[in-house]
Order: sequence, then C-alpha cells, then structure tokens
Amino acid sequence: MGLPEVLERIAAACQRAGRDPGEVRLVAVTKGRTPEEIREKVLRYGDFPLGESRVQEALKKMEVLRAEWHLIGHLQRNKAKFAPRFALIHSLDSFRLAEALEGVGAKAGKRLRVLVEVNLGREPQKHGVLEEELPELLARVRELEHLEVLGLMTVPPIGPEGVVRPLFRKLSQLADHFGLPERSMGMSDDYVWAVEEGATLVRIGRALFVD
Repeated sequence: MGLPEVLERIAAACQRAGRDPGEVRLVAVTKGRTPEEIREKVLRYGDFPLGESRVQEALKKMEVLRAEWHLIGHLQRNKAKFAPRFALIHSLDSFRLAEALEGVGAKAGKRLRVLVEVNLGREPQKHGVLEEELPELLARVRELEHLEVLGLMTVPPIGPEGVVRPLFRKLSQLADHFGLPERSMGMSDDYVWAVEEGATLVRIGRALFVD
C-alpha cells in the first residue's frame, strides 16, 4: 500500500466522520526495519514520528536517523532512564512505572509526555490498566510534577469491526471524560475504524512497507 495511500485512507475516514485530517498524526512503526527502509518508505514523504516497541532497537536507530521518536511498546522500569530520548511514551500502565519516570524526569529537569495504556479488551496477555483502574491511576499520575499525561492508548483484540470499533469508541469517550486530547489507537488492519472513532495518533507499520 505505502504511506501516500495510507494518508489518503486516513483523509477519507476523516471526511466520513466530519473531522479535519490535520487532527490525525501517523506514527510510522519501524520495528524490524532498517534505516534505509525507513528513509525510503517513510521519511522521504515528510517528518513523520517514528514508533518503536523496544528501547534498545530505538536507541540504535536514533544514532543514524533524526526524527521524533515515540515508544509504543511496553516500557520496563529498568529502561525508564531512556525515556527522555522519546518525545512521547504511549504505554504508561502502572503507578510504579509512573514513579520511575517521575524520578527520571526530575533528574533530567524536564516533564516527560505520556499516554496511559488501557486494556479495553481485558486480555490477560496484554499490558494496560483496566477501565475501572483508570480513574485512580490518572488522579495519582496527575499529581507528579515531571509527567504530563496527554491522552490514552489501546491495543484492541484482533477481530471484526463489530468487536474492535466499539473499543475505539470507548477509548475516545474515556479521553473526553478525563479531558485528554490524545487517543493513540489503530494499526495497519484497523486504523480506518480508529480514525472514524476519534484517533489522533495511528500506529502504522506493515501497511507502510509493503510494495
């Protein structure tokens, strides 16, 4: 498909939903891709944020690619020291991690920007807080001086539209309820539904790199 076609589909989804395409940012997921592939398939089209699931892989690519980097995968507390290297952490999922990030932010003298990951599908193998745990976590994290919660993130179960779309809608409703502007949701197979339901960040990997 490629990046131009993905942007066209995002714009069409925005039109159907009565949204401004400028409200949606594409985060190019570069897991397993070489710097050469990333330049050819992503950066030739513009300065898109690059998303990585693993800290170590991101750090290697940061040495050769100038970009806005997002961490979209689970962040272990022992890797929290690398958080200032990222413009946005999509995967805050516990107060213990928040405390670790607070310490890192204080040491670096900066506020770290984060999204809280919500496990709306209630899948035991996935990270993220459950919906009923979200209010308490947000209240506690918002008291921390060096963290800035910008929004929410979710990874829904793989499934048909009737399963996935309502979870995207729920994440938008939760973000609205808590006054949070960002909703990171939607990947290569379901980003159109996510955009129609209010995504502001879509994490696209495979669809950008197929010929």
